[in-house]
Amino acid sequence: MSSVDKLTIETPEQTSLEFPLAGIGSRFLAIALDTLLQFAVYTVLGLIALLFSTAGSFSLLSKQWAIAILAFIWFTVQFGYYATFEALWNGQTPGKRWTHLRVIQDSGRPITAYDAILRNVLRIVDALPSLYAVGIVTILISREKKRVGDYAAGTVVIHEKPLQGVESIWSVRAAPAAAQPGPAVATAPLTVDELQLVETFFERRASLEPEVRRSMARQIAQRLGDRLSVAAEMRPDAEIFLEALAEQRRSSARFH
Repeated sequence: MSSVDKLTIETPEQTSLEFPLAGIGSRFLAIALDTLLQFAVYTVLGLIALLFSTAGSFSLLSKQWAIAILAFIWFTVQFGYYATFEALWNGQTPGKRWTHLRVIQDSGRPITAYDAILRNVLRIVDALPSLYAVGIVTILISREKKRVGDYAAGTVVIHEKPLQGVESIWSVRAAPAAAQPGPAVATAPLTVDELQLVETFFERRASLEPEVRRSMARQIAQRLGDRLSVAAEMRPDAEIFLEALAEQRRSSARFH
């Protein structure tokens, strides 16, 4: 479900994940930056075409081919630019990265290449009749601030707010002894669903407000700690506790 400014997703573990939705202003700033990069590519292509033209390198037939090739490249840059970057950069283009925006699925999961292609092919519709008029109207009337492409692909655009000092789960250091899971964890590791819940939190925690992030980590840690019989004093830092659990679960999977 969603509110005016955020998307709230209820996980199978009955824990809420909240994502701040990106508005028109931040999205169009990202588009403006991406457009500048695209314009730079167009400029280079135009200079190359002008160079060949003034050099008299084109016959009538080759000019037709050159026009066709340039038209194809223009279309590829115009629409393939967004799809390619979003597929390779986990829902971001250079413009979105600079403005801290990211495209995700309605479920909160990262988008797939298919999602990226579908939502960007439909930019043709969103851009009608000019200056993204259809897209603007759709975003304004949508509770989840979606344009036509987002509806078709089942995606939303969220605003990430990076937190200083945040480390990636993939480079996490060993947790302090007080936060290490107790013996009960070793005999009762996380289930697949629980690991998926923890990993989803890790993927999105950088985009959460500090208080929401701490609250969510405490909720998940309490739920898992209670099930695994890990006393509260053995998990004073909820995020370190979750990181240790996830690392143990992944290590266990590698040796089975």
